[in-house]
Amino acid sequence: MTEPWTLLKVLQWTASHLKSRGVENGRLDAELLLCDLLDLDRVGLYLNFDRPLQQSELAAYRERVRRRAQREPLQHIIGHTGFWTLDLQVGPEALVPRADTEILVEEALKRLPDSAAAVLDVGTGSGCIALALAGEKPALRLTGLDRSGAALQLAARNAESTGLAERITWLTGDLRDLPSGPWRMIVSNPPYIPNADLSGLMPEVRDFEPVEALDGGPDGLDAYRALAGQTDCLAAGGWLLVEIGIGQAEAVRGLFAAAGLDELFVRDDYAGIPRVVGGRKKHQHSA
Repeated sequence: MTEPWTLLKVLQWTASHLKSRGVENGRLDAELLLCDLLDLDRVGLYLNFDRPLQQSELAAYRERVRRRAQREPLQHIIGHTGFWTLDLQVGPEALVPRADTEILVEEALKRLPDSAAAVLDVGTGSGCIALALAGEKPALRLTGLDRSGAALQLAARNAESTGLAERITWLTGDLRDLPSGPWRMIVSNPPYIPNADLSGLMPEVRDFEPVEALDGGPDGLDAYRALAGQTDCLAAGGWLLVEIGIGQAEAVRGLFAAAGLDELFVRDDYAGIPRVVGGRKKHQHSA
């Protein structure tokens, strides 16, 4: 008689298999895929290690493992991910929200009033930044801008599922031609990977996430030049805040300084890597 595939046995096999395919956290991914399939948290999973999987469950799990072994992102397979306090739908339409981007949300919230203010999220993708800000400050008037219609549809679904649909306007457009505002704040996690580095990205990113959300031009700075060149869209005293890639802090800070922004700052992420650059449009002083 064939020994049954218990939860523990299938996890052990899957962790080894995923590791052999280059998946860095094979055991954790194996657990998360099974938790989602069986609607258990990880504690529930551990308490049921001796439970055999039914044939239908085993077949469904094998399909998920096959996809993960091909380096499809875990979040795409599960279909959602956590960001800030939200649970958001994800897919190939937009970048998977990452914890590093929460640093941008933190810095934005420090500088936004509790009263009504107009905020533009450029390259909104899944809508994660706009939705996080909307959830924290109910008086904000938010607009999410993206050139991808598929990304905007994903963002709109996330707005519906989080109960924030009435708080945000979704707009098709390009970061090189921003709506005039004036905006109290412009926030963006733009494309910042240099062309030559795209082929060396992890397969989960290179092969499954939209290249237009990654490709930052020859030096990775094209989007920052475009944004810095449109500070006329900011209200007097308004802020421009962006997420940056590794090694880009001084170059982006320089672009913002050349654009006439002041109160410039660089914020590190929790690994000590510069992650956010921001600057403020000077107030107009009467003579």
